[in-house]
Amino acid sequence: MIDQTVGRLAPSPTGGLHLGHARTFLIAWLSARQAGGRVVLRIEDLDATRARAEAIDSAVADLEWLGLDWDDGPFYQSRRTDLYDNALSRLRDAELVYPCTCTRADILRAASAPHAEDEGPAYPGTCADRSAADAATLGDRPFAWRFRVSGRTEPVAWDDLFLGRISIDPPRLGGDFVVGRQGAGASYQLAVVVDDSQMGVTQVIRGDDLIPSTPRQILLYEALHHAQPQFGHVPLVLGPDGRRLAKRDGSIKLATLRDQGLDPRDLIGLLAHSCGWTDHPAPSSPYHWITRYSPSSIPATPWVLPEMRTNHRGTEAQRRQVEGGGEEEKEKAREG
Repeated sequence: MIDQTVGRLAPSPTGGLHLGHARTFLIAWLSARQAGGRVVLRIEDLDATRARAEAIDSAVADLEWLGLDWDDGPFYQSRRTDLYDNALSRLRDAELVYPCTCTRADILRAASAPHAEDEGPAYPGTCADRSAADAATLGDRPFAWRFRVSGRTEPVAWDDLFLGRISIDPPRLGGDFVVGRQGAGASYQLAVVVDDSQMGVTQVIRGDDLIPSTPRQILLYEALHHAQPQFGHVPLVLGPDGRRLAKRDGSIKLATLRDQGLDPRDLIGLLAHSCGWTDHPAPSSPYHWITRYSPSSIPATPWVLPEMRTNHRGTEAQRRQVEGGGEEEKEKAREG
């Protein structure tokens, strides 16, 4: 028996969602729905210093506005810290982590210069000779829990849903990485592995800027003996000026477009066109694209966003053509 596909939408409420998020979420949603699967909504508000309550409400409203629904959730990471602490305890018991007292400045001074594809300088292993029990001897010194990568010789590899086979050698992983901090609990890397496993997620579809996180998360899946989901990384969306979109850019935030009166069906049509599923943008709902979703049609290069116009509604003929059968698709998806 084949397990049901479970996808997830996992916005981070550190700022408003933008058009790049909308495109990636649409792809993730369609991938699950076409397979007759479920969609989980998770709010990744683990970082209490950056998460904002108004951004949580806005993210949920943005997804509803786009027409992207979900079957389970929303789940909030900030309310699941006991699960993450338990996973961190398991890693300590297995001696897969150790306490590291190095500061960022220490690492920068000791590490070699990073390669262009790396996130930053590799951790040089200064504290790697410690055991998990050594944390009790550090007194009041602040420390982080680092997961042991050093000593691994075989590459970390996965079959990406969009990019094909990816294999990354251990030296490119950045060395031993942080999975928790004293007094602050688990890190993002550990939390998402625990969440996706506990929620039964089988597909993780996200922007290709998160490729460096994937091998680290795969190592954590292995360490915790969790089943690994399929990973898929899609190219980012660039602004009309060719620069990467940022949450601080209010002009491309979904909340701004909502307030300006943009019809979300126009936006869905534009996103579908950017993915190669149609020759021209036309107003549509996400449910219209379930049977037409094709991962192989998505361009392998970033999509450069055109200038947005908020008064486009499309012709009535276009709307009838695109939305015809939309309700039927919706009912089929719910029955599946």
